Amino acid sequence: MSRSGADLALLLLGGFRTLVDAAIIELARRGYEDVRPVHDFAMRAIAAGADSASELGRRLSISKQSAAKTIAVLQERGYVARDTDPLDARRKRLQVTPLGFDVLQQGEAIFDELRDQWEQQIGAAEFETFETHLAALVGALPVRFDTPGWITRDLGEPV
Repeated sequence: MSRSGADLALLLLGGFRTLVDAAIIELARRGYEDVRPVHDFAMRAIAAGADSASELGRRLSISKQSAAKTIAVLQERGYVARDTDPLDARRKRLQVTPLGFDVLQQGEAIFDELRDQWEQQIGAAEFETFETHLAALVGALPVRFDTPGWITRDLGEPV
């Protein structure tokens, strides 16, 4: 039975959603009940240098106001802190805290465990073939971690 291209897109999206939902559940089980996918994207962007609400908004393709709200939540939960810029005392820079880095590391470990579970479900050889084909189709690094707003990007093509 052949599926449509739309079905393929939904299957791929469903795979992503299944993994992310399972990771969020496992993070909660490990004591991080307050973490959501957007928090991961934001902390990765901050760790990569997005040290203000404006910059975080640009990197995540969200408004400055949404970025500021996300930062406030991350600060309240202890995952991000604002520190004085050593070069300009008037400026406050965002930093991921040790707790925030722990969440990121836990999340990475959980995704590795979920990958292993999928591999066990269909077999190591089949899974390796699946990953090889998927990488050939979408590229080795198809989506950057700090840009969940990729869907809004302009590809320079007419609409």
